[in-house]
Amino acid sequence: MLNKKVKEIMTTDVITTTCDVDVVNAFEMLMEHKISSLPILDGEKLVGIITATDVGHNLILDKYELGTSVKEIMINPVVTVSPEDSIETAIQIMKKGVSSSGILNQLPVVEDEKLVGIISDGDIIQELF
Repeated sequence: MLNKKVKEIMTTDVITTTCDVDVVNAFEMLMEHKISSLPILDGEKLVGIITATDVGHNLILDKYELGTSVKEIMINPVVTVSPEDSIETAIQIMKKGVSSSGILNQLPVVEDEKLVGIISDGDIIQELF
């Protein structure tokens, strides 16, 4: 099962936004669609990502000025995975995470610099059980 490819279980209908969107509007998108991350695109190219946890926490602490765009707060570079990678590889990348934020809950799936999907820890758990 861990040898299956990411493309076999990833979500392909990814909700995204652009760099110029206001942080509050982006957070509303996250809440409306009940998703935990929002990839940021410039055309078709993935340029960043924001998470509901980070944005929500900072909104509560009033850390953003009115009109702050996601470009100012997005995580970049983005840790990604290829659609041809195995689920096991995705798990290893998620476990490694980013030194400051620990385990990653979702990974954008990128092919030829284009976002083609996203895989989450929930997708992997559903596949394994």
